[in-house]
Amino acid sequence: MKTVILCGGRGTRLGEHGATVPKALIEIGGRPVLWHLLQIYVHYGLDDIILCLGYLGDSIKQYFRDDHRQITFAETGLDTNTGGRIKRIEKYLGTDGTFCATYGDGLANIDLRALIRFHDNHGKIATLTAVHPPSNFGFIKLAEDNTVTEFDEKPVIKDWVNGGFFVFDRRIFDYLDDNCVLEHEPMERLARAGELMAYRHTGFWKCMDTYKDNIEFNQMWDAGQAGWKVWNEEGLRKKLK
Repeated sequence: MKTVILCGGRGTRLGEHGATVPKALIEIGGRPVLWHLLQIYVHYGLDDIILCLGYLGDSIKQYFRDDHRQITFAETGLDTNTGGRIKRIEKYLGTDGTFCATYGDGLANIDLRALIRFHDNHGKIATLTAVHPPSNFGFIKLAEDNTVTEFDEKPVIKDWVNGGFFVFDRRIFDYLDDNCVLEHEPMERLARAGELMAYRHTGFWKCMDTYKDNIEFNQMWDAGQAGWKVWNEEGLRKKLK
C-alpha cells in the first residue's frame, strides 16, 4: 500500500523559518519533521512513499536522495491546493485500490494497522483520523464573585478535529479536481454521501503549524518525551536492509 504525503506548502506561519526551507524540512532534534513522519509509516511496513512536492521541492529531493526507502517525488505544482495535489498523483498508484495519505507537518503515535483495518471494515470511500487538539490557551473557571477557582494550562480540547492520517479508496479521485481544497468541497460531498468515516485517535497528536510548535516539538524530543516516536532505531535498520 502506498502512502501519499502532502509536503508542498510554504509554511507561511513559520515566518522567516519557513522562507528559505520548506516546511517539511524544518527540524526536530536535528532531523526534518518529514523524516519523523516517514519513520512512523515505515514502522508499520508502509515504506512505498509518494511525496507531493511544491514550494522548494528540490530541497526535499536533495535531502532524501540517498534514502533507502521507495520514494516517488511527485511535482504537484508550486501553489496547488491539497486536493489538487492528491489528484495529480493518481498516475503513481498503479493498481492499488486503497492508499494512505497525510499532511507533512503532523505527528502522532497512531496505530496505522488499526486505522487501515477500520477503513477496510467499513467499506466507505474515505477515512480521516479525528483527534482532540491541545488548546493554544489556558482555560480558567470563575466563581460568581469572579474568583478564579481553577486554571488549566493548555488543556486538550474536547471537540474532534481532522488530524490527517487518511485512508482513501481510489474512488476519492471522482471527488477531486486539479486544484481543489481537500478539506472543503470534496470532504463535504463525501460527508453528504455518507462516504466519510472518522477513526478516533485519543493518543498523542500535534502539528507543526507555527515556530512556537517547532520549539515545543524540539523541547519534547530533547526531554525524551517524543510522544510520536513509535519506532526504535534497531527495528528501522532491519526494515531498511
